[in-house]
Amino acid sequence: MSKKNKKTRQAAVASAAEAGGTVAATVHAAPAAPAAPKKSSAFAYAPAPESRAVVDIAPSYGLFIDGEFTEAADGRVFKTVSPATEEVLSEVAQAGEADVDRAVQAAGKAFATWSALPGAERAKYLFRIARIIQERSRELAVLETLDNGKPIRETRDADLPLVAAHFFYYAGWADKLEHAGYGANPRPLGVAGQVIPWNFPLLMLAWKIAPALATGNTVVLKPAETTPLSALFFADVCRQAGLPRGVVNILPGYGDAGAALVAHPDVNKVAFTGSTAVGKQIARTVAGTRKKVTLELGGKGANIVFDDAPIDQAVEGIVNGIFFNQGQVCCAGSRLLVQESIHDELLDSLKRRLSTLRLGDPLDKNTDIGAINSEEQLARITSLVEQGEAEGAERWSPACELPESGYWFAPTLFTGVTQAHTVARDEIFGPVLSVLTFRTPDEAVAKANNTPYGLSAGIWTEKGSRILAVANKLRAGVVWSNTFNKFDPTSPFGGYKESGFGREGGRHGLEAYLDV
Repeated sequence: MSKKNKKTRQAAVASAAEAGGTVAATVHAAPAAPAAPKKSSAFAYAPAPESRAVVDIAPSYGLFIDGEFTEAADGRVFKTVSPATEEVLSEVAQAGEADVDRAVQAAGKAFATWSALPGAERAKYLFRIARIIQERSRELAVLETLDNGKPIRETRDADLPLVAAHFFYYAGWADKLEHAGYGANPRPLGVAGQVIPWNFPLLMLAWKIAPALATGNTVVLKPAETTPLSALFFADVCRQAGLPRGVVNILPGYGDAGAALVAHPDVNKVAFTGSTAVGKQIARTVAGTRKKVTLELGGKGANIVFDDAPIDQAVEGIVNGIFFNQGQVCCAGSRLLVQESIHDELLDSLKRRLSTLRLGDPLDKNTDIGAINSEEQLARITSLVEQGEAEGAERWSPACELPESGYWFAPTLFTGVTQAHTVARDEIFGPVLSVLTFRTPDEAVAKANNTPYGLSAGIWTEKGSRILAVANKLRAGVVWSNTFNKFDPTSPFGGYKESGFGREGGRHGLEAYLDV
């Protein structure tokens, strides 16, 4: 970790101590009165660490091409580190343009036999993969936590069950494609080039590979450079399941490898999840070609709380909406819109709840807030939060001691926010919540839609008629009612506007991999 980040962390902790347990409000705020001594709790949690021994990480990994692990053509490698400790976990081969070409050719060769298999035969492989993932779920959850930084209870209880569920679900579709609503004889496209992000490495892999294989396509997948390990472990799962050579190829690497994959003339389908800026570049690259494309990009989701909402339930949904995976979620509810009449009550309750969140070792089963994925991402979050303060928004964080090593950021609220503030417009992709108010449902809808993004939204109210009326006016791909961040493989997911186009999940997710 850089000296600058350590100084920033130390300054934040010092500010929290001086302000009686909060990070300093605004640059012009007067010092707060000293807080009363904190009482010890009879319900304090003892550490409950998950064992690292359940996963065996090799000192080095190659690229997975045509069923074998191999070195990069130019011999380049890079290191992957644990965000919580900055410990080097392994050295990984770095794919280049020649490796992309080799993988695409292997996938193209495998396509002829894989696509010719009856759907029921392809389903057998998908079912095997799903069962192996379940059998190795503890191992994969620990690996994901080490490489990504998210808490073990999230990888164990959310990510891995959903990964297996997606393979089970699409295995069921493999022999029923004629009944999916895409014609009597839907055909696969060919080679799918897939680029996934670092926030949900294994889950995003499942979202893309499962429907691709079920529909008869073959895959070349590039994981994010900061989280390559779970994808490489998945390559071993494919071998364990007996998947034919070349059907799935894994190419760890940087942006140049992703760009080469997207531009390769023998790639028939491009699937990308990541930033809006990169998504726009991909759209320009494939323009004028016959490649089919789905893009799932950034978001600035609005979580709307009406005055009749159950406050305690809403607070839990708000916390899950923005602090799950440290806010590093494209569909995070990063804008909280609260009806004026309950603003103070809800904010008091929310601050009390944030004060109970536990930040620290991601392998501790009691941890709520893990590490930020990388030093680069931490610097981006820090910069945008400082900009929010400079623009006059009021910043608050609970008393929070940050570990000395690794990349950490305390859960943060901004109040006094207007639609003109940067923290209300830009995707921060961190544990930062901007709070705005509204008076009427129409004002709530107008503020929620006042964004270039359109990926997610949440509505909290006891009135079903209000849920339906407001949801129909929101330009968001998914709208949750009285909950947030609920996912299911049977339900489609995707966005509008600068949040991308196309849908993943459900029957709708098949269409992107079929020639229809």
